[in-house]
Amino acid sequence: MSNTITATNFNFPNQESVYKGKVREVYNINNDLLVMIATDRLSAFDVIMPKGIPFKGQILNQIATKMMEDTKDIVPNWLIATPDPNVAVGHLCEPFKVEMVIRGYLSGHAAREYAAGKRTLCGVTMPEGLQENDKFPEPIITPSTKADQGDHDEDISREDILKKGIVSEEDYIVLEKYTRALFQRGTEIAAARGLILVDTKYEFGKTKDGKIVLIDEIHTPDSSRYFYAEGYEERQEKGEAQKQLSKEFVRQWLIGNGFQGKEGQQIPEMDDAYITSVSERYIELYENITGEQFEKADVSNIQERIEQNVLSFLNK
Repeated sequence: MSNTITATNFNFPNQESVYKGKVREVYNINNDLLVMIATDRLSAFDVIMPKGIPFKGQILNQIATKMMEDTKDIVPNWLIATPDPNVAVGHLCEPFKVEMVIRGYLSGHAAREYAAGKRTLCGVTMPEGLQENDKFPEPIITPSTKADQGDHDEDISREDILKKGIVSEEDYIVLEKYTRALFQRGTEIAAARGLILVDTKYEFGKTKDGKIVLIDEIHTPDSSRYFYAEGYEERQEKGEAQKQLSKEFVRQWLIGNGFQGKEGQQIPEMDDAYITSVSERYIELYENITGEQFEKADVSNIQERIEQNVLSFLNK
């Protein structure tokens, strides 16, 4: 798939360094700005798949941008501009070394732990008698450590975060407050689109002047799980799987093909037809989550397009 961007190697004016995450590549400009490029890489079970997904980076970047715009009145964020469909530019921040995961429903990782007999997740007690995809009495915060590339994020409790000094108590109280406020707003936005925001994760950082802000992505299908609201109750009553809008369909396909990111397992072959179907699912996700029609950017030369747009922005 030549119409994808899976890696970049730019050299922008005043570039200090570049950090390559699972999906995004972040260029530090003059220790002041960050240029974040959303690639078309697909990551599942903390493993990057061999092929890119057309338009995935654009979709993630544009959903995150829109959601930051829709939540900036309740939580400040790092974003300054989006000079290209795949690019966000924002303030340089020192990231907190935890991801704030919040769950409104017993799904995904929480459901797998629950099915294994565990009733405590990240120090939070989960009630007895739940079935998969049931709603929690109230959303629970289940943080994870922020792993380096190639490593797995690990569950961690609030107590351990504070005990190990990963985040100060004063800052952690703000992170919890912001996480709950964003999840509440995200739940309202989703409901207006006929969706249920099931769970999500937020990342935060500190600006140079010590202000805590939301960074990275927000309410995208890579960081969040959505259900269709219509038919949710009926499916729960019948014990049927929920109709999802998230990356879970990729995880389920991988599990069905014998891959869960464990040692010795081979990533199954994703042929062009499957790659195209994943791209179409991401476009469906975009249109459902934003309520807007997706407009494909020109992908005849993505690298050149991104470079020109970023240079044009930086030269201002």
